[in-house]
Amino acid sequence: MKIEKADIARMAQAYRANPALRAASLAMGRQNLDEIIFDTQKAHEGRFLFNHELETLPVTNQKSSGRCWLFAALNLFREIANKRLNMEQFELSQNYIAYWDKLEKANYFLDSIMRTLDLYKDDRLVNYIVATGIQDGGQWDMMANLVKKYGLVPKSAMPETHKSSNTGSLNRAINVKLRRAAAILRREYKNGAGQEALEAICRDTLTDIHGMLTAAFGEPPEVFDFEYKDKDKNFVRVEGMTPKRFWDEYIAFPFDEYVSLINSPTDDKPFGKAYTVRFLGNVVEGDPICYLNVDIDTIKKAVMTTIDSGESVWFGSDVGWFMDRSSGCLIDDLTDYGPIFGGMEFKCSKEDKLDYRMSAMDHAMTITGYHEVNGKPVRWKIQNSWGDERGEKGYFMMTDGWFDDYVYQAVVKKSLLSKELLKALDEEKQVLEPWDPMGTLAD
Repeated sequence: MKIEKADIARMAQAYRANPALRAASLAMGRQNLDEIIFDTQKAHEGRFLFNHELETLPVTNQKSSGRCWLFAALNLFREIANKRLNMEQFELSQNYIAYWDKLEKANYFLDSIMRTLDLYKDDRLVNYIVATGIQDGGQWDMMANLVKKYGLVPKSAMPETHKSSNTGSLNRAINVKLRRAAAILRREYKNGAGQEALEAICRDTLTDIHGMLTAAFGEPPEVFDFEYKDKDKNFVRVEGMTPKRFWDEYIAFPFDEYVSLINSPTDDKPFGKAYTVRFLGNVVEGDPICYLNVDIDTIKKAVMTTIDSGESVWFGSDVGWFMDRSSGCLIDDLTDYGPIFGGMEFKCSKEDKLDYRMSAMDHAMTITGYHEVNGKPVRWKIQNSWGDERGEKGYFMMTDGWFDDYVYQAVVKKSLLSKELLKALDEEKQVLEPWDPMGTLAD
């Protein structure tokens, strides 16, 4: 179908006959569209009152970086550590674990290029690998692989640097090195280079990137002295601590007892089945991504039970929809295009939003409370990592309707699941392509 002159005339006549669109034109003359369509009545649902909530430490701040998935996990882990430390304020080093993530991602990129040398350079998979490069974002299983391999340290052992909090320019520089290496590897392979020569190119590239990271983030400690004061003003000093020992003694989160639940109500992903994503990861030898797709009520019940047991919950969602940053409220239908454009229909199902790339997980936080009425949740308390200037000292509020539409992932104990769901984890996982909506990274 092509647009004919008669079509343009018909559409122009329809526009001129619609006074609502004339009003829209006037309203948008000097105002931002998002401000015009903001529903103040819906905003009143943003109440920070919860009858089930955990006492948690003050919020953290990822600043100009996409490390939310790491911040959310470390916010969960520091609560475990602080039950023993009993401190007023305590943070784990986000810089430390992000350093190793960057190095491992660089190696994962090079490994992916090596695994696809036989494919044409314009193959969709090769294009995806090269275009994606490395970035700040990640997934729960990627974080777990890092912690299992490298442990953790308190923030005092490896504080933030300017570049760890502002990662954009360094990411660009690393990606130049990686894409240059990809070009060399593919060219040398085409010219007959052997495995040893190709691996030497990878090692040299990784050495360069290690140097770039260390210059920007600092050198990760192998051994450090852990010093702190607790709430009772007692001074504690532990000498000769290592990252692995610190993890084992203060946190030791049992990863194997937990599972990453997703809610993807699309026809290609039946509920009750397990999934993985190829070419999505960071640690080459680490465990692959594993999801269990379930209905949204199963996720909610597991989250509520977890909070009632005294634990917060790592979860992933799409904060690009219906979020008021200043008030810290995530409210379904907080904005509405329909009235300003003469009653046009804009609503889409969660399934269609995923299938047609309108929505996907893009941010990870922790759920620390909920409010229920007559046994059903109506809103949820969220610990974000954007500092304490937004929301209630950095804590956000999410309505239950927003949970339905934009929460895609939550990590809970396997023991909360039915026997049927647990059985699905032991079955062969369906492999998703890296560009699948469930292959997106939280940043």
